[in-house]
Amino acid sequence: MSSEQELLTKWRSLPQYKQEEVLDFVKFLGLKNSANKISLGERLQQICTRIVASGKHLLDEDKIEKELASRRGGLQGGEE
Repeated sequence: MSSEQELLTKWRSLPQYKQEEVLDFVKFLGLKNSANKISLGERLQQICTRIVASGKHLLDEDKIEKELASRRGGLQGGEE
């Protein structure tokens, strides 16, 4: 008996509410698997879109450098 046949046989022996739980779990696994296939670029674009939609402004290159410097022990060389 193949894994698919075994799964179907066991699934059919479950009560209806348990069959629905199994289906929900399989859907969850499918979503989890597809979420892992999103490229980093796509994920970053989604994050950027959410930030802009929230009304917050994105940091420009200078502000990013200052933020990094402050998190790494403070600004150096008289920068503010």
